[in-house]
Amino acid sequence: MPTSTDFDWNDIPLILALARSGSMSASGRQLGVDASTISRRIAAAEKALKLRLFIRDNTGYQLTDAGQIFVAHGEAVYGNVQSMLQASSQEADATAGPVNITSIDFLFDYWLLEHVPALHAEHPHVQLTLQAENQNLSFTRREADFALRLGKPGEDAALVMRKLGDLGFAVYGHPKFADTPRACWGTQPWIAYADELAGTTEMQWLAAMSPQPRKVLKVNSLSTMVRACHAGVGMALLPCIMGQQQGLQRIGDQVEVLRDIWLLSHRDAGSIARFKTVSAWLSQTYAASEQLLCGAASHP
Repeated sequence: MPTSTDFDWNDIPLILALARSGSMSASGRQLGVDASTISRRIAAAEKALKLRLFIRDNTGYQLTDAGQIFVAHGEAVYGNVQSMLQASSQEADATAGPVNITSIDFLFDYWLLEHVPALHAEHPHVQLTLQAENQNLSFTRREADFALRLGKPGEDAALVMRKLGDLGFAVYGHPKFADTPRACWGTQPWIAYADELAGTTEMQWLAAMSPQPRKVLKVNSLSTMVRACHAGVGMALLPCIMGQQQGLQRIGDQVEVLRDIWLLSHRDAGSIARFKTVSAWLSQTYAASEQLLCGAASHP
């Protein structure tokens, strides 16, 4: 059984990087070290642990069963160490430093970006990174500090989550559809999401329409859906903030779907000044934009 003096804890991030990439060279680029150094350190770690962590095949480096267990625990350990160092560091300006926010891109493009100058006017040393990602980034590895998600996520010990508010969706289209009565919506051409997004609340709403509408175009991008609406391809259920800002014709007076906007943050965010500042800014920005986001604001 290896002792604590046998293993160099500085090798944990190297092992985690290789587990994620499966490539010595890619891990080296990510960490800023030579691939040969990583190879040497991995070999030393396996010798100290008396375990084979990786096997190499024609696709790269793959974790062994023992390696998978090591990485599962190593992620948590490394995340806790990073949190400890970050929380204990002293900064000249408590609101200075990087803050990473991940979200579906349209929330950045059609809502949050226009409020960034106000944040920087008050806190000029906060360095925002806005990552438009549909996949869930890791809070344990500090890939994200905050995430804006539509719908409540599953419980995670690394996360604090709270509902910011609602996001409204309404029907939009080319002006030629403007006078279409609700009772005739099902007879019109519609733009829908591709099949892999059929489970979204928006597509479930469309699936419940009677008669079943003709889905003349399927897309996997909201921006493509907006352009298709402009081109007159069909009607579409869009976030109100997009439809209004893109100058599309809103069809019908009511908001058809409301989805929750949830703010996720790392559990340590409440103890670090710049994170508390950004968390408060996100909450205040939603409150100031609530009617627009819910679709209650006036529309063309």
